[in-house]
Amino acid sequence: MKRVFFYLKNCFWQMCGGLAMKMLAAVAELFIPWILARIVDVVIPTKNTTAVLLWGLGMVLCSLLAVVFNVWANRTSAAVSGDATERMRHDLFTRIIKLSACDIDRFTIPSLISRMTSDTYETHRVLGVLQRMGVRAPMIMLGGVIITLTLDPVLSLVMISAMPLLALITVAISRRGVKLYKTARQSGDDMIRVVRENVTGVRVIKALSKGEYEKQRFELKNRRLTMAERVAGRTMAGVNPIMSAILNLSLVAVILVGAYRVNAGLAEVGKIIAFLSYITMIFNALLAVTRLFTMYSRASASAGRIFEVIDCPCEPLLDASAPETENTEDPAAPAVCFENVIFRYPNSGFSLENISFSIGNGETIGILGATGSGKSTLLRLLLRFYSPDSGSIRVHGQDISQMSARELRRHFGVVFQNDILFSGTVAENLSFDRNLSMDEIDLAIKNACADEFIADPHAEVAIKGANFSGGQKQRLMIARALAGSPDILVLDDSSSALDYLTDAQLRENLSHLSASTKIIIAQRISSIMHSQHIIVLDNGNIIGSGDHAHLMESCPVYRETYEVQMGGNENV
Repeated sequence: MKRVFFYLKNCFWQMCGGLAMKMLAAVAELFIPWILARIVDVVIPTKNTTAVLLWGLGMVLCSLLAVVFNVWANRTSAAVSGDATERMRHDLFTRIIKLSACDIDRFTIPSLISRMTSDTYETHRVLGVLQRMGVRAPMIMLGGVIITLTLDPVLSLVMISAMPLLALITVAISRRGVKLYKTARQSGDDMIRVVRENVTGVRVIKALSKGEYEKQRFELKNRRLTMAERVAGRTMAGVNPIMSAILNLSLVAVILVGAYRVNAGLAEVGKIIAFLSYITMIFNALLAVTRLFTMYSRASASAGRIFEVIDCPCEPLLDASAPETENTEDPAAPAVCFENVIFRYPNSGFSLENISFSIGNGETIGILGATGSGKSTLLRLLLRFYSPDSGSIRVHGQDISQMSARELRRHFGVVFQNDILFSGTVAENLSFDRNLSMDEIDLAIKNACADEFIADPHAEVAIKGANFSGGQKQRLMIARALAGSPDILVLDDSSSALDYLTDAQLRENLSHLSASTKIIIAQRISSIMHSQHIIVLDNGNIIGSGDHAHLMESCPVYRETYEVQMGGNENV
């Protein structure tokens, strides 16, 4: 939680003002029982009605001041905790954006969403409570003890004797609670993962009538989360009852000792009444502290999860905000060159083995292979979402391991296999904050064969492009990649939802983009057969390389795929 407090520094003076108001409110509250004791023991025996009324007005004034100062302080604490949490969420989101693909795989997307939402909420809540009760409760306890010592030291010692035991119990249970709440958060991540999968794939679930099966999956995760929260709740639930029992026993002891002292003439009735008010205030403050410890335990677990992500190292070369490295590009070098690249996914048996090929400037290369053969992995390595275990990848002669993310990725226009559209307008999706002109957007729409259904670039796009068909979404994604006039255009199975006529027209349009180097990843031979160079992948290995004619003679897998898909008709 120390790291969380760092985010309060920008609101330091505002927070100090709120804490000062809280302290003044506590002082005003502490004066009320003292005034009551004076009225009972000193003013009433004089039978001076005016004095009674004046001291009574003093109690009312203290009550009003306590209310005003508390409201002011609470509103300030809400503003401070909100601002601090906003900055923390911003830092967390910034780090998530910069995480490498390996780190995202390790944390998992549902867990990152949970940390961004539930965990930041827990820290936000405890920051607010700390500012409200973190000052008031200690002030009430300390001030109450000091005043009760002046009223009756013997009764004060009876009350104070229970405090060390209360402190030990609270600290011991809270330490245990941090571990339990962390486990509960992890179970929450698992449940969110199932919910996310079901929401995303709800149409498939309904189409296959798998609702009951998914309900059972969710029930299992929900039950585990419930059990984890129940264990944590049971552990922390023991704090309040134990403390209440100890406090009530202390109160009984104080009343018995007080009654004996009044009977013996060692104490006055007004002081005993005031003392009971103070002890109630002190005990309530102690209960508030125990609740604060419970919340602090939850927030500590959440803060640990948040800063686990924020502290995750980000490779400087992948940091989009890193300064540009020295440009050592060679205009005469191939646009892309893989040399003896070997890569293995963590905790996976799949690997790429000794991948070597190059693409000349302005050329088109097709990459063909069955599902799981490694086609998309090549793209992830090229964009440096992952780093190869060995070998090198160069773009225009420069090793990508020596390029910043901004410098590397400005060369590319990419359509991923599972790409998405964002809510907004068509123009906003295509421009994507690149300050493109409407002429550039219109040209990209035309080249992507999207002009037949996009008459107005300002047309609205629903979340994930739900108001477009699969083929229309693919053409809009291709238009987005083309809009920036990239040096290298990468299409990862981006025409799978297109009919053959539209696919042929798209290939024709792309063939006129002579300035762009094109990498077309496909399972459909018609999409890549006219490329200058074709690579055939199988289980992470290159089993064929060359143009269409050469592969028809030398690569049985390519020839078999061609015969199955094309039926001997090269005009498809």
